[in-house]
Amino acid sequence: MNDNSQYQFDTLAIRAGQERSQFGEHSEALYLTSSFVFQNAAQAAALFAGEIEGYTYSRFTNPTVTLFQDRLAVLEGAEACIATASGMSAILATALALLQSGDHVVAARGIFGASQALFGTIMPKFGVTTTFVPGCDPESFRKALQPNTKLVFIETPSNPLTEVHDMAALADMAHAVGALLVVDNCFCTPALQRPLEFGADLVIHSATKHLDGQGRVMGGAVCGAKAPVEEVFKFMRTAGPSLSPFNAWVLLKGLETLNLRMQAHSANALELARRLEKHPAIERVFYPGLPSHPQHALAQRQQSAGGAIVSFEMKQGRDAAWRVVDNCKLLSITSNLGDVKTTITHPATTTHGRVAPEARAEAGITEGLVRIAVGLEAIDDIEADLQRGLSSC
Repeated sequence: MNDNSQYQFDTLAIRAGQERSQFGEHSEALYLTSSFVFQNAAQAAALFAGEIEGYTYSRFTNPTVTLFQDRLAVLEGAEACIATASGMSAILATALALLQSGDHVVAARGIFGASQALFGTIMPKFGVTTTFVPGCDPESFRKALQPNTKLVFIETPSNPLTEVHDMAALADMAHAVGALLVVDNCFCTPALQRPLEFGADLVIHSATKHLDGQGRVMGGAVCGAKAPVEEVFKFMRTAGPSLSPFNAWVLLKGLETLNLRMQAHSANALELARRLEKHPAIERVFYPGLPSHPQHALAQRQQSAGGAIVSFEMKQGRDAAWRVVDNCKLLSITSNLGDVKTTITHPATTTHGRVAPEARAEAGITEGLVRIAVGLEAIDDIEADLQRGLSSC
């Protein structure tokens, strides 16, 4: 597997990076150890100095975690990858590793609520300011750039309105002022979209979501060029938001079926979105695979499929949205996503509940909005479960 270029995505997702031990194990080995024993003091010194490759302490070096990092890097087309304890720790590690007091960030207003809180309330404590840009118009991002802008941060598609950003245009703008474009690729994964191919510098993952695929463990990752990823690694090594070996092993199992799942998720989601568009109680459906989506053409250029997330706005507001949620018997009422089980949530009071009402309004997250993370159950059963609540609206 030294020449990855000769293999296709599904093969790489199953086999890339694996090196068997002397036991010849078929499945990836799980190294549950806190530390590693050295042959002598000289070897220990060389390992800690970075003069030779090897493992010292599982907070920052572990063979199972390394394999996950190497495999995800191959799938994203990245030079390097560093794994972290969660998606939010990946974003935090990137910000604290690459930014300093006096720096400026431009971020899309429509990003995940915790990401908004990180850039809007936590990073200012360290002297880093952020301008949040509503919508997807690249010109709005251009106007927000400042001489001290160091990062442009987006999700594409975004959570929960599935806004699609023009990554190539934003990369050119960011690079023109010496900034990096950082893309949260949680919704698509490299199975559907590879942001680095469109000029992005770093790709962020909440591996907790689709990379795992079954709601089992937490994890995060940062992929990109060696230089910025190395800076993130230095922060992770010192601060310790590291991925556990067991979680890395579970995530490796998730990668094996990633493409199959993402294609199936997307097919289910597209069919559900088409059916929901016809319902009289629904004002609007948000899904990149629909021709009615404002960035549908861009999504078709950047993504190979629409992904699993379908959001819709109820005409009667929060009361109707909550009736839809509360009447579900099959769908899981939870804010997590990326699972084979379909989940449903009310973003204004869950994922974006900590976001100020005016900021939610600016992002287009209304009280009538419902988000579905479409799983792999039979589509007729998913629709029937939603119809219980929809029929009462």
